[in-house]
Amino acid sequence: MKGTSIFVGENEIVSIVGSNGAGKTTLLNAISRLIPQKSGTIFFNDLCLDRVRYTSVVRLGLIHVPEGRMIIPSLTVRENLDLGAFHEAARKRRGESLKDVYRLFPVLEGRKSQVAGTLSGGEQQMLAIGRGLMSLPRLLMLDEPTLGLGPLVVGHIFDIIRQINAKGVAILLVEQNVRKALSISTRSYVMENGHVTLEGAGSELLENELMRKAFLGL
Repeated sequence: MKGTSIFVGENEIVSIVGSNGAGKTTLLNAISRLIPQKSGTIFFNDLCLDRVRYTSVVRLGLIHVPEGRMIIPSLTVRENLDLGAFHEAARKRRGESLKDVYRLFPVLEGRKSQVAGTLSGGEQQMLAIGRGLMSLPRLLMLDEPTLGLGPLVVGHIFDIIRQINAKGVAILLVEQNVRKALSISTRSYVMENGHVTLEGAGSELLENELMRKAFLGL
């Protein structure tokens, strides 16, 4: 991945779209320090992250909800949520954060004692996002949050993303549902073969002829 440059401002929703293998997930993994970058520099709130460990970026408020949810299926819903509040600042606000998560996802409160592996796919995605919120994000990175979900659940997840953003959390979204991603994005980047090939306001890219042909089927 070379020559890739993106920016997420405060309170923005920024999406990254592109075909499979374009480098979207790799970019998020590099930002969250799950993989080292070979060159370039990553900044978060003016702090260089190039030598920061992945455990430390969580404490800074940079939270990554990975593709595939990665919940712990043998633990209960509540236990999975508590894992999100592992650092000191999050532990101090765990009760408050838990109430916020349950307000966003009432179904999780009703199933807080249920083993997470028995939840539906949509409920597991809600749990994964809720666990991320327990870590007090300033930037929440979501990797394919609607992958494999039905249309009604997809719409609900996008509504939740808007609500989270309205509370002052910046969102960096990788999403295969291009139309919906662009419709809620302040700005968007298109990636191909590890490079950003197009960028602009989400509303502008919805009308871009190349986007309409390549990704929207129009």
